[in-house]
Amino acid sequence: MTATPYTVIGHPQSRAMRVIWMLEELGEPYELRPFRPQSDEVRALNPLGKIPVLKEGEAVLTDSVAICTYLADRNGRLTAQAGTLARARQDALTQFVVDEVEGALWTAAKNSFIHPEELRVPEIKKVCRAEFAKAMERATLLLGDRTWLSGDDFTLPDLLLGHCAGWARAAKFDLPADGPLAEYFARVTRRPAFLAAMKRAATALESA
Repeated sequence: MTATPYTVIGHPQSRAMRVIWMLEELGEPYELRPFRPQSDEVRALNPLGKIPVLKEGEAVLTDSVAICTYLADRNGRLTAQAGTLARARQDALTQFVVDEVEGALWTAAKNSFIHPEELRVPEIKKVCRAEFAKAMERATLLLGDRTWLSGDDFTLPDLLLGHCAGWARAAKFDLPADGPLAEYFARVTRRPAFLAAMKRAATALESA
């Protein structure tokens, strides 16, 4: 039996979901090990204890954006070619999602259940919600009348923004109820690879 080329280590209710989704989009076989951050299994691969981790043979990669970028580049799909103006514009969109959309969600999460209670600042979550709302306005401007952020093709920034939308729903942040961005998020959740990733994650959690 041929070994599965990729192993994803990380609980699906985290940024590991991005890697699962990317592999489903690419049609690549993989094994999923739903370990939580700071577990012994994760620390054995990443001394920081953070997830996700991707194993390819003996190679170990960390950071969800780095892993997804690598997988897209390796397969020549869901990305513009490195060294092109299209890639530079795509990278700008990626940074927008990470800085402005994910940043607000991550700060809120850290002050809800990640930081020790004595270090949490609950009041900051009001600021996070305002920043997230502003990011949704900016995402609408960036999307314009295009199907996807970069144009006609679904690319890495769309995957990241789509994941952040799911994160926002779970955290009870307000997403646009109508308009172009609401329609965009609906398109994201109808993608066969997204649905396959959700099913794979649910199966892994049931078996864990």
